[in-house]
Amino acid sequence: AAKKETPAEESGLAATSSGSRKRTHEEASNGDEELSSQRHLQRTQSSDRSPAPVAGGHAEPEKYLQELQEHRSVAIKGHKFEYLDHTADVQCHAWGDNLEEAFANAGLSMYNYMTPIKGIAVDESLSRTFEAEGHDMESLLFNFLDELLFIFHTEFFVACQLEVLKVDKTNWTIEARGKGSRFSRDTHECGTEVKAITYSAMQIYERENEAEIFVIVDI
Repeated sequence: AAKKETPAEESGLAATSSGSRKRTHEEASNGDEELSSQRHLQRTQSSDRSPAPVAGGHAEPEKYLQELQEHRSVAIKGHKFEYLDHTADVQCHAWGDNLEEAFANAGLSMYNYMTPIKGIAVDESLSRTFEAEGHDMESLLFNFLDELLFIFHTEFFVACQLEVLKVDKTNWTIEARGKGSRFSRDTHECGTEVKAITYSAMQIYERENEAEIFVIVDI
């Protein structure tokens, strides 16, 4: 019998390693506790470095923001995100005037790595909403990006416009709306497949009129 193509193979996205690892919502949820433990261990082992402030943190903000300006020098034209060097994987750096805009740009940076979003036209009939929940800010970001990736892998939907409508810091939920179209290798440029979101070196900064996100994705 003929081998059935996976979504990534059918779409034509390039993979940097053999095989294709797709994560279901249940796998992502079950992995939260293990990944959180790994992240705690990494931070314990790195006690010689000052911890980065998470959302709401204000540790040395002026020094931090000065360092960020150097990163932003490689921003993708017309967007508030960029890609930073990282061994094997890729680190997405996104920012905005507030947390909602930073989350949205983090999602767009992931889409753009798989296919340039400048080549994605808006099909209004495919516009959709996204929802995710977590137990803290980092898990909320992880699950939000994982939801976007899950929809891409199952429906080939790529958003070229993404708006986060609400980030609930009490119940740790997020609501977003995306506009775009269905990816096709016949009409869209193929980038590199994103296999999974990771907690590795994840950082979320928030202060008045400023929000930054650093997240590494597995390719």
